Amino acid sequence: MREQSGRSLLEVIGVLAISGVMTVSALGVFNVIRNNQIRSIADAELKQIAENTKILMEMRGSYDGVSVDYLIKAGALKSDKAPIGGAEWSVTPAFNGETFAINLIDLSYGECEYFSNSVPEWATKITVNGYEIGTIDNCFKTKTNNISFIVK
Repeated sequence: MREQSGRSLLEVIGVLAISGVMTVSALGVFNVIRNNQIRSIADAELKQIAENTKILMEMRGSYDGVSVDYLIKAGALKSDKAPIGGAEWSVTPAFNGETFAINLIDLSYGECEYFSNSVPEWATKITVNGYEIGTIDNCFKTKTNNISFIVK
């Protein structure tokens, strides 16, 4: 009899199954890292928008009239593209003109959780879906979350 060398079909299937599990795990880790990077970049952009708005409007003594269009025309923003979330977003003054809000619309549950877990140092407070953040989770499980960063 001749001696055969090589692998059996069962061994090949086992190796392929292990490779598949490792690939799926690697893709999961990649997605988590990518989402965290996108959120970190958006956080840095939001901080820059807040600082630019404060500098631009400081001379006026009031945030009345501030908007995304105004910030673009004044050179404080490069485009009207939202830092994160849906295409619609806004920068609006408070009724008294002493504060302004950066409003993000159509955030996913994960994005909402990320931004509502802690108030950044540049924001006075945060509202999630119309409620100030606190002990209750105000984020919806759908991609319809709205967050406002209130800046003084």
